[in-house]
Amino acid sequence: MMQNVFAMDGVCSSESLNGSRDVWSCKDSDSLSSDHLVIMVHGILGSSSDWKFGAEQFAKRLPDKVFVHCSERNMSMLTLDGVDVMGERLAKEVLDIIQEKPNLRKISFVAHSVGGLVARYAIGRLYRPPKEEVREDTSGNGCKEEPRGTIGGLEAVNFITVASPHLGSRGNKQVPFLFGVTAFEKAASCVIYWIFWRTGRHLFLTDDDEGKPPLLKRMLEDYDEFYFMSALRLFKRRVLYANVGYDHIVGWRTSSIRRDSELPKWEESLNETYPHIVYEEHCKACDADHYETISTEDDGSSDKLEEELVRGLSRVSWEKIDVSFHSSRQRFAAHSVIQVKDEVMHIEGADVIQHMIDHFLT
Repeated sequence: MMQNVFAMDGVCSSESLNGSRDVWSCKDSDSLSSDHLVIMVHGILGSSSDWKFGAEQFAKRLPDKVFVHCSERNMSMLTLDGVDVMGERLAKEVLDIIQEKPNLRKISFVAHSVGGLVARYAIGRLYRPPKEEVREDTSGNGCKEEPRGTIGGLEAVNFITVASPHLGSRGNKQVPFLFGVTAFEKAASCVIYWIFWRTGRHLFLTDDDEGKPPLLKRMLEDYDEFYFMSALRLFKRRVLYANVGYDHIVGWRTSSIRRDSELPKWEESLNETYPHIVYEEHCKACDADHYETISTEDDGSSDKLEEELVRGLSRVSWEKIDVSFHSSRQRFAAHSVIQVKDEVMHIEGADVIQHMIDHFLT
């Protein structure tokens, strides 16, 4: 397929006619040693260009480590086809990239908005169970290394989502532009299909495919031939970047996988490097016993299904990074600023991208 290749500031990028975008270091020695595939996934009605700034920053700051691919199989109206359909397309796209670049050894995902759910679905399809044989440890301590599964044959490293609705969008204040008004939220769940089609049903947990539970609930387990949780657990890091306010599309609770009572009190950042990072929390994995004393009645904004999602996703550890653009000129566009969707309009979110890269395991 024909591609246009551009070079600027030591970073090469290619754009094909189908909209795909790859970004890497122009230096031959760097590109040859880059064995870490970073898949960037856009949100609803988005395109591969949404991650243009982020992809270029990754290639610029980690030139000899990463090869960045901005997903293009689910652009624009295709994002309305459903999380599952998009996830299947993304999984196929990832396998095609891996086949084209045999030097790849590691894989990470960076996903914005509903793209975080699509990435979670895709890794469930891409998961490969560990091989039977146990490898000998080469460190000389006499121990044997336990075999690990892979994502499409690659080592799973970072799984990062940015303003993604992991708990769906149907709970109280989960879609902030509905102002937390129960009547508005109930009406939205009824008409959402006419606006966002199957994807809307998945987000509002109103899907009922052949009597199956809602897709987001199914994604809490290894379900049928999908290894949703085994795949998620495989990554060395799982990270949530969440807007604490002014995100009118995805609420703080759903993007940070918390109950209302768990939302932290935050203060304006004094960190000059990351002025918009206002709170960081490392949450260990919690087993079922931890939740025996927690009742959904303690939190009037939760329902039973949302509580199931919180508990299910909390069975793995998460790094939770809370972001505030309260003092930003573009605060009302926080959902796009946190991603730097447009390098001119949303550049105030650049410190979030820098924080992402500075803590990225390579």
